[in-house]
Amino acid sequence: MKKRKIWAGLSTAVLVAAPVASQGAPLPAQAQPGIEAKADQSLLHLAQHQGHATPAATAGGEGEGEGEGGTAQLQPSLHLYRGIEMIRGHLLVGAELIEAGRWADAMPHFLHPEEEIYASIRDQLKTYNVAPFQVALKALSQTVKAKNKDAYTRARAALDERLAAAETAVKAKEENGTYFVFETALEVLQQAADEYEEAIDKGRIVNVVEYQDARGFVLEVDRLLSTAMPAISAKNADAAKAVQASLNDLKSIFPSVMPPKQPVKDIGPFLSDVSKIELQLGNLR
Repeated sequence: MKKRKIWAGLSTAVLVAAPVASQGAPLPAQAQPGIEAKADQSLLHLAQHQGHATPAATAGGEGEGEGEGGTAQLQPSLHLYRGIEMIRGHLLVGAELIEAGRWADAMPHFLHPEEEIYASIRDQLKTYNVAPFQVALKALSQTVKAKNKDAYTRARAALDERLAAAETAVKAKEENGTYFVFETALEVLQQAADEYEEAIDKGRIVNVVEYQDARGFVLEVDRLLSTAMPAISAKNADAAKAVQASLNDLKSIFPSVMPPKQPVKDIGPFLSDVSKIELQLGNLR
């Protein structure tokens, strides 16, 4: 059975089981041609959300193999905020590896932000009058390459200051900041799901960097949503509890920064948790 991505309205994409083409089954009327999920995916694979993208966005170009710089058709503010949070996710897992003394393992997570994400958000930085920070990214990666802990600490603090300023500038233009943060979190979780799926092959974790990317993105989403959780709870306490429960379940998939040989869960339960979080989006309008 193949899984096809079916657009339900404007805001949600659902994967439903459908017979393969050779069996002659017609596509449902709302199916968008040219948008098809991978054969073994299941449940909900997050789509771009209402008001911020069109269905065509998920079929657009990607910045790299895992598409970290992609989804160019997202609303500029969402595309930018997504990029910032993915950079933070890389830095988060990179910092874990440095604390474990694994400088070489940390290196990809300090190179990816500049090599695979920054170029896609550079124009949005100008739009929001945010100072460029490519030099700060490069300086940080150089300290990691040199394994210089003191220089790393200083460079990381300088970059964190730039990222915080960018976040503030983007959120200041959003009427519903809580909803916007939640939307961004979902976009990052979509990327985490892609990374996690790439990490697994035949029931084993075969790509350590992809596993770590997914871990960093999930942990960053947890941090990001923790900043919005008081507002989410005030608006809908049950939604906040459901979101936190699913986040805790997602975090349990990543018991340590270095992966186990076999995944705690496969991609199906991962996507199920993400879908449960997405279902709460409507409660925050």
